[in-house]
Amino acid sequence: MTAVLADELSAAATSLRDSDIESPQLDAQLLMAHALQCSRLDLISHPKRLLTPEQVDLFRTFTAKRAQRYPLAYIIGTKEFYGLTFNVTPAVLIPRPETEILVEECIKRTPDTASIADIGTGSGAIAVALAVNKPKCAIRAVDISHDALAVAESNIRRHSVEKRVNIVHGDLLGPLYQAGQEYDAIVSNPPYIPASVIDTLGPEVLCEPAGALDGGIDGLDVIRVLFSQALDLTGLLMVEIGIGQAGDVFRIALDKGWKETSFVRDLAGIERVAVARR
Repeated sequence: MTAVLADELSAAATSLRDSDIESPQLDAQLLMAHALQCSRLDLISHPKRLLTPEQVDLFRTFTAKRAQRYPLAYIIGTKEFYGLTFNVTPAVLIPRPETEILVEECIKRTPDTASIADIGTGSGAIAVALAVNKPKCAIRAVDISHDALAVAESNIRRHSVEKRVNIVHGDLLGPLYQAGQEYDAIVSNPPYIPASVIDTLGPEVLCEPAGALDGGIDGLDVIRVLFSQALDLTGLLMVEIGIGQAGDVFRIALDKGWKETSFVRDLAGIERVAVARR
């Protein structure tokens, strides 16, 4: 038994809407494109296309999973970030638009030939985006998770920046100390959500790795370590932070010995990136 593409898309969009998915039609199209291994344009151009039973079953499986609020990016296996497509798995945090601000600020504030360390690289989105947009820079991407580093390595290969992005297994800045190298900049999107808040997050977020979210009692555990240890390794530290954390981060930076700390706001007006100078 065959089915018409447009009919399947309409039914899926209705199901996703009933499950409170924010963009049901778009998600349905992306899931269908993934099931058929084609582009969204192909779907729009051929609404009367007949689907095989196998294609229908696969698409409905994807739709049912999404209706349960499983992240779209994990189902289709990719996510757009800074104009690039990245592989993602449940081993890594899904790249978010606000993190693009961190990339943008690093591009603006470092020399073309900068040496940069990305701490807690996850999917490698920050490191790869920097390497693609700063073709003379060298980046060391650090993560404690072997599974995350495997995803980062796949993205490094995907964007052909193997010669300039070096992945390193280790905890925060530990590997940098061992190497004894100083960097033009250290960047990080660390865990910064207070532990008590984790259970209140949306179901999609709760599917992401807890270690990439949980920042301790006040959300600042890892941030404290970064501001403490990075002072010996760089003159420029840029860290993504959470809502309402700027004041505490400013005091942490001052206490740890950073001479100048400023903040960059996101499109919602939230102080999202802390920029500290030695």
